[in-house]
Amino acid sequence: MGVLTVALGAVLIIYPFTTATVTSVFVGSILILVGVADLVLALASQTPGTFFLDILLAALYGFGGIVLVSHPYEGAESLTLLVGVILVVRAIVALIAAFRMRPLDGWGWYLADGIASGVAGGLIIAKWPSSTSWAVGTLLGAAVIVSGCARIYFAARVNQGAKDVQKAVRGTP
Repeated sequence: MGVLTVALGAVLIIYPFTTATVTSVFVGSILILVGVADLVLALASQTPGTFFLDILLAALYGFGGIVLVSHPYEGAESLTLLVGVILVVRAIVALIAAFRMRPLDGWGWYLADGIASGVAGGLIIAKWPSSTSWAVGTLLGAAVIVSGCARIYFAARVNQGAKDVQKAVRGTP
């Protein structure tokens, strides 16, 4: 999983603007599907109390999705800001996880992951909206690569620990 994460991060860096545009269209498409599903559920509902609220919610999802699909660049601008905020929040979570794992080998990778995510998110927010053309692919890709490296290292340490336990159980040095 770590190797795949690193490879996907490299793809994000190589095609930053395409990544932002495709992401906008992808999220828009999902919102359209959610809007249609909510509409079907609202029409099939047996309780009239929330019917109009469900129809309104379905319309909002559908409209938001149509706007993202039909205006992917503008959608990419909004998503760029959202990615910046998500990366800052992710950084906080990764830093907390790193310090909770601190006695274990590899905790520093989670610390690096948190720092990289925080820097990436801060740069995106500081340079928004001009960051749209490069941010989603480049900075998110870098954060994904660091996350992949953290996973690879931590998995290797867990694997080595499991081998050490097996050796100890078998009584071999």
